[in-house]
Amino acid sequence: MKRLCCFLLLIICLQIIDYQLFAQGMLNKKQLTYCNPLNLDYGYTPIPNFAEAGRHRATADPVITLYKGDYYLFSTNQWGYWWSHDLYNWKFVSKSFLEPQHKVYDDLCAPAVFVLGDTLLVYGSTQEKNFPIWMSTNPKANEWKKAVDPFQIGAWDPDFFLDTDGKLYLYWGSSNVYPLYGQQISRKTFAPIGERREMFKLNDAQFGWQRFGEYLDNTFLDPFMEGAWMTKYNGKYYLQYGAPGTEFSGYADGVQVSDKPLGPFRPQPHNPFAYKPGGFARGAGHGNTFQDVWGNWWHLSTMVIAVKNNFERRLGLWPAGFDKDGTLYSNTTFGDYPHYLPTGPQDHLKSRFTGWMLLNYNKPVQVSSTLGGYLPNYAVDESIKTYWSAATGNKGEYLQTDLGSVSTVHAIQINYADQDAEFLGKQQGTYHQYKLYYSQDGKKWTVLVDKSQNKTDVPHDYIELPEPVRTRYLKLENLHMPTGKFAISGLRVFGQGAGTKPDMVKGLVVLRTEKDKRSAWLKWTPSDKAYAYNIYTGIAPDKLYTCIMVHGQNDYYFKGMDKDLPYYFSMEAVNENGVSQRTPVMESK
Repeated sequence: MKRLCCFLLLIICLQIIDYQLFAQGMLNKKQLTYCNPLNLDYGYTPIPNFAEAGRHRATADPVITLYKGDYYLFSTNQWGYWWSHDLYNWKFVSKSFLEPQHKVYDDLCAPAVFVLGDTLLVYGSTQEKNFPIWMSTNPKANEWKKAVDPFQIGAWDPDFFLDTDGKLYLYWGSSNVYPLYGQQISRKTFAPIGERREMFKLNDAQFGWQRFGEYLDNTFLDPFMEGAWMTKYNGKYYLQYGAPGTEFSGYADGVQVSDKPLGPFRPQPHNPFAYKPGGFARGAGHGNTFQDVWGNWWHLSTMVIAVKNNFERRLGLWPAGFDKDGTLYSNTTFGDYPHYLPTGPQDHLKSRFTGWMLLNYNKPVQVSSTLGGYLPNYAVDESIKTYWSAATGNKGEYLQTDLGSVSTVHAIQINYADQDAEFLGKQQGTYHQYKLYYSQDGKKWTVLVDKSQNKTDVPHDYIELPEPVRTRYLKLENLHMPTGKFAISGLRVFGQGAGTKPDMVKGLVVLRTEKDKRSAWLKWTPSDKAYAYNIYTGIAPDKLYTCIMVHGQNDYYFKGMDKDLPYYFSMEAVNENGVSQRTPVMESK
């Protein structure tokens, strides 16, 4: 009996060692993929009036700048900034850029970030001539001083652009009345040179996507234009802007092009160039276009939640680039599914999507408890706006998802929702802790991910497994919440299902009447094998750069067209096993 006890103890010890080695491998393995929204330790809104419906995380208006081989990320009201060496692991640096005379909540709202020589410079939005331009040659160490104080232009949503001839320009504007503005600035003194010039306004009578509102119907307000960003490519100037409103699914970035930095500008035919009105997390507006260390283009932008406040938002990162004709594009296809991180020069017209499908859309769930109307299936309905909440934030609250059949799981994304959060403003030292289990039969469970010792804030935690697992059930068990209830807007499981891909979509019809050429009604025959559809559209058969993911319906009102251009459409069906063949491209005049 003694030998048997010793033998059993040895087996238990070996199992513990194996588990520890697996867990250590999880921590040490280099991440190859990422998933939007970006998993950053977002601060909570610092504005009390914005938190009356519930305190919540919020940021927007982001900029990533490559500086001395590292990436620096600034965004609205974070009381600091992040830096990264790989676009995945971000380290936060706490820094207030406000001084006592600045009587505002906005600490670097919609900041401008640019590099001059060996110096990184930052300037926040203000309507007054009372804000300095900050500079640093060692931002990792949080060493900053003033380059000029105050800067003599009050600019909201500013963007500084250094041209290849050494001249410096400022672009700015955020209004549903006034245009974007541009002006040359002295590179040495930062004093304005000449007069400001009007760049352009919106034209929603021609461009349907610029209409205000969730349904692009211009009710309530006229559309807003904001978020200027300039990029130069092959001698052309691409002035980008966000529209029509940051609180809507159709929040997007458009672009106009010129041969000169201050215009005149003309709209690029493919517009908006960054657009994501469908899927789990929507919106791709007010951001910036930058190059990584290999010269690949990326577009960073604002994603929309807008539940507890219109300005409840997150950040998303998209592969981008210029095609052979100089057309600026962003690839948002499967834009909130796992994508490969950059490892070298890439053609971003070719997808960076891993091919790992969502395995648990609207599949059965079990939970430990439910708070009011925050129902369990809201955690798997592919909407970041809805969420399940447990009755407490206590250890042991759990959410279990059933994939329906044994499938191959490659990655999991855990999207926390803010329910009864207590924080205003950026917090330090907060963290999530949990365990994630898997099972083939729902009875015998094995730990898949152990974050019981985690000390980081991971509101959109994304776990790429070192090796895929075969499983049917996954269970997320709460151990610690930074604040509020244990609430999940999306427990999203990615991999490969055990069945067949859906058949090609049948019966696609595009109805574009004479009454309003900005809009079309798309209809198709529903497929019992598909849970979603991707609609591809563009201004040429070989430029179907816009992709809209639609769940649980067989029609869609597309209201984002230029009334003067023909558009082209194709579709594919989506399920947990893959995507169908695309339909033949059809023209709609």
